[in-house]
Amino acid sequence: MIVRQLCLRQARNASFLVQTPRRLARFSSTDSTTTTTTTTTPTTQTPNVTQEVLTQEEKQLFKEAFEATAGSEVTPAPEPAAPGSGSAVPDAQSTWEYKKHRTHIPQVYKSESVLDKPPRPADVTLEMLLTAQSHLGHTTSRWNPQNARYIFGIREGIHIISLDVTAAYLRRAAKVVEEVARCGGLILFVGTRPGQKKAVVRAAQMAKGYHVFERWIPGSLTNSQQILGNCAVKAVNALDKELPEYTNRIAMETAVKPDLVVCFNPVENEVLLHECGLNNIPTIGVIDTDADPTRVTYPIPANDDSLSCLEIVAGVLGRAGQEGQRLRLEEAKRGALTYIPVSMSKFNKDEATTGES
Repeated sequence: MIVRQLCLRQARNASFLVQTPRRLARFSSTDSTTTTTTTTTPTTQTPNVTQEVLTQEEKQLFKEAFEATAGSEVTPAPEPAAPGSGSAVPDAQSTWEYKKHRTHIPQVYKSESVLDKPPRPADVTLEMLLTAQSHLGHTTSRWNPQNARYIFGIREGIHIISLDVTAAYLRRAAKVVEEVARCGGLILFVGTRPGQKKAVVRAAQMAKGYHVFERWIPGSLTNSQQILGNCAVKAVNALDKELPEYTNRIAMETAVKPDLVVCFNPVENEVLLHECGLNNIPTIGVIDTDADPTRVTYPIPANDDSLSCLEIVAGVLGRAGQEGQRLRLEEAKRGALTYIPVSMSKFNKDEATTGES
C-alpha cells in the first residue's frame, strides 16, 4: 500500500509531461538517487523498495531537453540517466556523433552517373556489363535460332548472352557511330519503351543527333515529304554556324533523312527497320535472344529489358558520336572537310529565276 501511494503521488507531480512511454522511462527504472530501506528476515529476503522523488531541478532539465529535441529533424531519443549521474540530458558530443553517422553516407551508387560520365568504348569491361545484367536473355522457348552464335549457355531455363561478344559488337557499333559523326552524317536514336527517354535524349545530345522516344510514325522515311515536309530546316556551315540567309531557300527541298539509325528496342520497331532497309539506311540495334538479328545492320547482343544495360550502350554510342563531332570540327578549322558539301549555287540560281519572274 505504501509503494502504491508513492507511485500515485509521483504521477501527479509529473502531470506536466507528455504521457509517452519514452519520456516516462525514468519512472520504470530501478535506479534510485535517494536512500533505500531494506528489511531482512532470517528465512526470506525482501526486495529493494525504491523511493525517488522528482525534484524541481530535474523537472526543469527534462523540460529543456524535450523542448530542444522537438524542433530538430534528426535527434536521438533521450536515454535514461546512468546510475549516480543525476541527469537524463544527452550530452552534446554523443548527439553530434549520432548526427554525423546518420547523415554522412559516402560512395552512394547513382544509376544516372553512367549517362553523366559515359565510358569510352575502350573502357567497357565485362564486369560493367555483368553488373548491368546485360547477359540475361529470355526463356529458351522464346529464342530466335539465329542468335545461337551470341549465346553462351543456358541457366535455369534462361539463355545467357556471351559478354565477350557483347563488348566486341558494342565497340564495333561505337566505331561506326564515330565515323558517321566525323563525316557529318545525321544520326537518329530511337527508343520507345517506358524509361528509355533519358538515355535516348542524352545520347542524341552528345552525338549532336536526333531522337525519337515516342511511337514511330509509319511512313516517316518512305513518305517523308508528306509527314516531315513541314518541319523546320536550317542551313549551317562547316563549323555548325547557322546561315539564316539560306533558310527560306531550302525550305521547299526534300525532307532530310538520317544517315544512321540506332534503335534500342528493335522488337517494337520493325516498321522503322523495314523503312530503313528500303532507303538503304544502316541501322544499329540492341538484339535480345528473342529478336531477329538480321533486321539490323550492326547488332549488339544484350539484354534490351535492362535499363542499366541500355544506359551503358547509349552512353558509349553517344560518347563515340561526340568524339566524331570533335574530330570533324578540328579538321574543319584546318580547312579540310570530311564530307562533300552541298553546293549552294543551285539555290542562288533558283532565287535569281524567281526574282526575274
